[in-house]
Amino acid sequence: MFSRVFPIYILSLFFLVGCSSTPNEQDKQVFRYNESAGITSLDPAFTRNLENMWAVNQVFDGLVELDNEMNVIPSIADSWEILDSGLTYRFKLRDDVFFHDHEIFAGSKGRKVVAQDFVFSFNRLLDSEIASPGSWVLNVLDKNKGGFKAANDSTLEIYLTEPFSPFLGMLSMQYCTVVPKEVVTHYGRDFRSHPIGTGPFKFAFWYENVALVFHKNENYWMTDSEGQNLPYLDAVKIDFVRDMSTEFYGLLKGEYDFMSGIHAAYKDELLDPYGNLNTAYNEQIKFQRTSFLKTDYLGILADPELELSTSHPLADVRIRQALNFGLNRKEMVAYLRNNSVYPANIGFIPRGLPGFDENAQYGYDYDPKRALELLSEAGYPNGQGLPTIPISTTTDYVDLIEYIQHEWAKIGVEISVDILPSSSHREQVASSKLVMFRKSWLADYADAENFLGLFYSENFCPNGPNYTHFKNAEFDSLFVSAKRSTEDSERHHLYRKMDSLVMAESTVIPLFYDQVSHFVSQKIEGLPTNPINMLDLKTVQKTD
Repeated sequence: MFSRVFPIYILSLFFLVGCSSTPNEQDKQVFRYNESAGITSLDPAFTRNLENMWAVNQVFDGLVELDNEMNVIPSIADSWEILDSGLTYRFKLRDDVFFHDHEIFAGSKGRKVVAQDFVFSFNRLLDSEIASPGSWVLNVLDKNKGGFKAANDSTLEIYLTEPFSPFLGMLSMQYCTVVPKEVVTHYGRDFRSHPIGTGPFKFAFWYENVALVFHKNENYWMTDSEGQNLPYLDAVKIDFVRDMSTEFYGLLKGEYDFMSGIHAAYKDELLDPYGNLNTAYNEQIKFQRTSFLKTDYLGILADPELELSTSHPLADVRIRQALNFGLNRKEMVAYLRNNSVYPANIGFIPRGLPGFDENAQYGYDYDPKRALELLSEAGYPNGQGLPTIPISTTTDYVDLIEYIQHEWAKIGVEISVDILPSSSHREQVASSKLVMFRKSWLADYADAENFLGLFYSENFCPNGPNYTHFKNAEFDSLFVSAKRSTEDSERHHLYRKMDSLVMAESTVIPLFYDQVSHFVSQKIEGLPTNPINMLDLKTVQKTD
């Protein structure tokens, strides 16, 4: 079987990468990138990691999508209404969206998408036999009303148990894209390697651990502002080379068109101390960056019912505030990260999310004088008498904690560094066994509720992500109100107020907001860079 199939793949691959000498094949626009972490499935129900998401995003569409400013915009749903005070969502579907061609469909244009296709797709996401890791997205559905129904071919209704404002944005996740029942039934679990969707590219072949190829969907429904059909590219080719140096030098040699992220081994070579691309590479590549929906922080256990935290001086809010003031975040990100991340001196909500306020006054700029005043007010002038503070971390962040150790020594605060295996660190944080710990939070969906949920009292770990056991009655009330609000401006105002309450209590010390870093060939135009780091190739063009 291998010997008969492999040559077909290789011949197809040669055609796509321009190895043929014929002018027609050389004119093909092929976008190439490497996925060193590999891809495990092309089934939207299993888009748990970014590698799978990127590939699935080329092949499938959902009801809605996010623009580069994280606003929800139409996709297959042409419009929608939110009714019954946020309990009912009614979507009107486009009538020009078709699944990719497949032998199972009659005709030459695939099959038109109807509302019942979303009913099937959502039921599949909830199916315990499928065991999708994305089933949680639909936890808010009202099962007593069936959760959702197709009122007719062009109308889909979804019912919630209670108002939940982030829900619309959650429907933009790849988990919620539409799949055709006939094809899924035909392939069963092998749908993972035989995907049929409605997206800008259609599946060509996948030789696992070697290469994955998508071809242009000639019948894609979306057009550009001038009415030209998208996508512009003819194909996408993904390699699976695990060696990061091969990917890096492949980009420099023009073998790849794109590389995401900054590997530590090439950080100083690619970026100058100010976080800009080194000028030596300007002719070959360009550096595209934006905020990433991720906050790295130190968490402080501050639960009056836990002896571990109440017996420690960190139970005093003045000491926690002093530690926040005593950290020079701007210097930290310049020294440790070549300014490839943003100092988190505003609040816990990261840059790039609606609700982030660049001009907020509730964050912490570097102010060692104020830090010393707070320590003195708490009974520890210049840190005298304050016991050593243990910080738990993993090997990946030792340099960060050592920098913090050096900074806090300037205000008389000593810390010890406790390095734990990742699994042990996660378990001890989740079971409230650590007074202070390094942690990060990456958005599951593009709404600040996802970050502020870490401070809602009903989310106390181990039953939720409130690892610091933060509890504030005003915060809880605002959190519930924000979830129920259907007005974006009102909700974002509430988010900022909640963020200010978290910062006042200082049970977290935000360190930095992460950054999406894309290194792109100079031959590529139209590649967007967005805060969820989603690879969107439908508007990309490639020049000679």
